[in-house]
Amino acid sequence: MSLDLYRVASQVGEMLSRLKAELSGRQERLDYALETVYRQSEDIEALKQKISAGKYTWLVADLVDGLSSHYQTSSPPSDFTVIAADGSHIDIDRHQAARCYLINIGSIVLRYGASPDALLESAPSLYAGDEDLVISEPGVKGNERVVEGALLGIKRGVDECLKLIELVETLPEGSSTLALLDGTLILWGLEAYPDFVGDILLNKGFLKCLGRLKELNKDRKLAVASYISHPRSMDVVNALKVGICPNNPLDTDKHCRECLTRECDALAGVLDRELFSSLLSPGERSALFITQSNIVKKRYGEHRVYFFYLKLDDEVARVEIPQWVASDKALLELTHSFLLDQCKKGQGYPVALSEAHEQAVVTGADRENFWALVEESLTDEKMPISTSAKSRSKRTRWI
Repeated sequence: MSLDLYRVASQVGEMLSRLKAELSGRQERLDYALETVYRQSEDIEALKQKISAGKYTWLVADLVDGLSSHYQTSSPPSDFTVIAADGSHIDIDRHQAARCYLINIGSIVLRYGASPDALLESAPSLYAGDEDLVISEPGVKGNERVVEGALLGIKRGVDECLKLIELVETLPEGSSTLALLDGTLILWGLEAYPDFVGDILLNKGFLKCLGRLKELNKDRKLAVASYISHPRSMDVVNALKVGICPNNPLDTDKHCRECLTRECDALAGVLDRELFSSLLSPGERSALFITQSNIVKKRYGEHRVYFFYLKLDDEVARVEIPQWVASDKALLELTHSFLLDQCKKGQGYPVALSEAHEQAVVTGADRENFWALVEESLTDEKMPISTSAKSRSKRTRWI
């Protein structure tokens, strides 16, 4: 039976009533957050020192050039290039006839100026060998992790970055280029895995890719960035919470349990994007911030992740860049101006990422056709097929 929307409708009505009741409270908390920004900006060095001295169980942004700073940008040059890569995948399915997974990388090169051009590509890769299906600890038998679920998503992110390298290497020296990824530069999921998994996918994978892109920047103006639409992060708001907390230095593990006054509750639920929607004008970017994610602090080195917020007509996006882009004023300006231009061309979202996604997307029908192809190929080769009863039942109409 399909979803009974008639029954859902009344529940949606109840949800709307709760949301309306919460609106006034959210606005009060946002107003207080804005007041706190300007108050803390009066002695920004004191706040930076307090943040640096504290211990936190939640993410607190490290400050670079203030809280309320905002920057406009100039128009991009007449000739420039924007490249992007995005991916989709078909995960291992234990109900299917073969253990394998597929990664489909979509990419685009957009050239603007005297010789405009566009190159779009979709590149599927099938992985089925023992060396592809698991990540094993070097020199240790039996210690391995299956490449599926979250781990497959991380591997796909590495493949997307490898594709950027391939595209950049085809560009002429001296070109001005923005290389874009969708989502975050922080491989959060690796914190749940042993160090050898992080060494292979991060140190020898993603960070090695960023290092190669940094090398390619020597002969080109190459900025690398990731774009997060409608972010739910609270790193900057959490920095405000540190500022108003009476404990100095703050140890959230200790002090938050013992605290009775809870001054920081006045900022509860406020998101960074809501804060910067009020602080910024359309087209402006915020100050720079540094993520204090444990995995970034421990492993990223020269690629430590900085971020800023960019206000567009309809939303505030979070843009993440590696340290070597953030510390180069020209590359930072390039990132800002090219992204803003891309969002204008893409009706509020970078057109390069939108087109790369279209090349990468794997639909439900694609998945069904893929597994049918695998099963048919096994049959043609007279190889044994073992599918689950659940898989067979989904393909059979009983009533």
